[in-house]
Amino acid sequence: MSALLEQLIDALRVLPGVGQKSAQRMAYHVLERGREGGARLAAALAEAVEKIGHCARCRDFSETPVCPTCASASRDAQTLCAVETPADRLAIEQATGYRGFYFVLQGRLSPLDGIGPRELGLDLLAARLAEGEVRELIIATNPTVEGEATAHYLAQIARQHGVRPSRPAHGLPLGGELEFVDRGTLSHAFGSRSEIGDS
Repeated sequence: MSALLEQLIDALRVLPGVGQKSAQRMAYHVLERGREGGARLAAALAEAVEKIGHCARCRDFSETPVCPTCASASRDAQTLCAVETPADRLAIEQATGYRGFYFVLQGRLSPLDGIGPRELGLDLLAARLAEGEVRELIIATNPTVEGEATAHYLAQIARQHGVRPSRPAHGLPLGGELEFVDRGTLSHAFGSRSEIGDS
């Protein structure tokens, strides 16, 4: 195999879920049928890697020091939503009417992987809460063991700064049937049930 082809296959393997065979197929496709598309991909990737950094306020990906969301004057400065990844922020932005600000952790606490409070920018979060403008911290980490541990840690930081921590509800999917819901989800839903209000 050509050394350049081998290098291309190895480079493609940095993508999540791409193993040796998938990387080979992609490389062969680009070289056989998609050279123009491959050149566009290479140019876009090089430019993105060079020009996209992190927002100084929320740590989301941004081409500018402060991202457009953080620079917006029309958002609610009293609510801040902490999420694990930029993809989580985008999902909330697209699926809900949330109009507050965000803080992107870029991960979750995982001491075994060497990810602690510093790696998640929690000093920056604490400084933001200390400014006194935020009244509620919505902790939207994933309902995994590490996500729950991270949520607990974030709630402690919020309380230290007089900010009310909250957590989005987890449990039964809308339109789902109980008999098909897994045991862990059903148990969590029962454990965090809430009262039905009058309406």
